[in-house]
Amino acid sequence: MNDAIPPPDIPDLPDLEPGWVWLAGAGPGDPGLLTVLALHGLRRADVVVHDALVDERVLGLVRPGTVLEFAGKRGGRPSAKQRDISRRLIELARAGRRVLRLKGGDPFVFGRGGEEALALARAGVSFRVVPGITAAVGGLAYAGLPLTHRDANSAVTLVTGHASSGEVPDGLDWRAIANGAPVVVLYMAIKHLARIADLLRDAGRADDTPVAVISEAATPRQRMLRATLATVADAVVTEAMTPPALVAIGPIVELEGALGWLGVRPAAAGDGLDQRRAG
Repeated sequence: MNDAIPPPDIPDLPDLEPGWVWLAGAGPGDPGLLTVLALHGLRRADVVVHDALVDERVLGLVRPGTVLEFAGKRGGRPSAKQRDISRRLIELARAGRRVLRLKGGDPFVFGRGGEEALALARAGVSFRVVPGITAAVGGLAYAGLPLTHRDANSAVTLVTGHASSGEVPDGLDWRAIANGAPVVVLYMAIKHLARIADLLRDAGRADDTPVAVISEAATPRQRMLRATLATVADAVVTEAMTPPALVAIGPIVELEGALGWLGVRPAAAGDGLDQRRAG
């Protein structure tokens, strides 16, 4: 017998009106990590313009007749140009469509949501920002890694692993990054991980600093390896870790052995989890 109580209607949700664009985050993978407001937008939109990192299960939640437009950007592959994506959002809004611009994670955390919001504002298009759970929070949590822990770190640094040029970002103070917060989390860093690890070691981080790499976090395909700053670049190649991936550096990595909750769930719920350790 199922005694579950059906969820109540959520009052006072804003309407996604014709001519508006909602810049929304879908979270790092699991559809259960959508916010109520993002789900509401999915079910009201005429057009969903989505990134490559939005899980197919999330896209399956749209109402019948909704148009799905792919506008993904993936490193090393043919991708839509940012100016064309922004132009398309403006075009759709001016045509009176209800537009949901859906991004993996959070639109304002390495998601170029700020660029799109500025373009919409300059064009006089009404928009709303719908925050999402960023990968550094949700993805690490699904890997059993708390972003902060008072016995491990009271600060954290988030760094993108590549600039708009596709290279390691210029102008970063790697000594400050290496010696500032105990925990550093890298987004989109697989391609340049060897270089970034060397930069952090040259700036003072110890060779044996623990590192975790989580591929396709919070999805059924999630994989993780543990290594050290000195060994992680080789380990990623050996284990064929592929993007999208997060890299966590610092003492929180050592907590995974006790907090890896996903790996102890029933098989059907945790299907696909593969956690590995290297070096």
